[in-house]
Amino acid sequence: MLRRPVTAMSLLLGVPFISPICAQIVAPDDYASDPVGIVDRPCIVHPAPIDDKAKAAYRLHLQTRDFGGLCRYAADDARLIAAKTPVRIVFMGDSITEGWAQKDPALFANGVVGRGISGQTTPQMLVRFRQDVIDLHPKAVHIMAGTNDIAGNTGAATMATVTGNIRSMAELAKANGIRVVIASVPPAIEFPWRKDKKPAPQIAAINAWAKGYAAANGFQWVDYHPVLATADGAMKPGLASDGVHPTEAGYAAMRPVALAAIAHATR
Repeated sequence: MLRRPVTAMSLLLGVPFISPICAQIVAPDDYASDPVGIVDRPCIVHPAPIDDKAKAAYRLHLQTRDFGGLCRYAADDARLIAAKTPVRIVFMGDSITEGWAQKDPALFANGVVGRGISGQTTPQMLVRFRQDVIDLHPKAVHIMAGTNDIAGNTGAATMATVTGNIRSMAELAKANGIRVVIASVPPAIEFPWRKDKKPAPQIAAINAWAKGYAAANGFQWVDYHPVLATADGAMKPGLASDGVHPTEAGYAAMRPVALAAIAHATR
């Protein structure tokens, strides 16, 4: 089916108009039967996409129908709440946090809960912050965010918007009696999925702001750059699979820093 943009001239002449620039084929929606609006059970389990086309359709589905990724951990959150499981600290973040829980599961035990979702930006984390953090009643939250905002995964944003989202998460935590740990954005000098970006200066800017913000508000600042970064702001050789995402060795380097943060925040 062709999407036909309506213009003033086409309406005046009564002639259908298809812009050579805007015309595109609208693909079938594999998720059209999913619930929308306010419903009791919004989360539907779908088979994992296996090819690029299916993955693209799934990403679009998430962006338009579950922007915050609320369905990702909904069942596990409900299980923890029902069991009244004590939660010491929640790690809120993107793929770097998600990968950490996968590659170092021993760290995410004894009340340490991973809530990372690949590709997420700060507005998406803010959407799910109540469900994935506040409702679990942890002693503390470890917020590591900003990589995908710099990459532009959900479009353009000002630096003030990104830091404002981090502030909102921290303020929500504080208002609910949750101690706040703000972690540095990990080092990177390029993104494999956004070759046009040169992220190191913006990473440095966010980290400088976050360090000052944490100090001014009595929050804990945790900097992983001393164990991960080269002098030019890249990941040290062998510590990342693609210059962004840590390897097992990268997470091993981060582990003592994280353990010290956890101990301090949950004492």
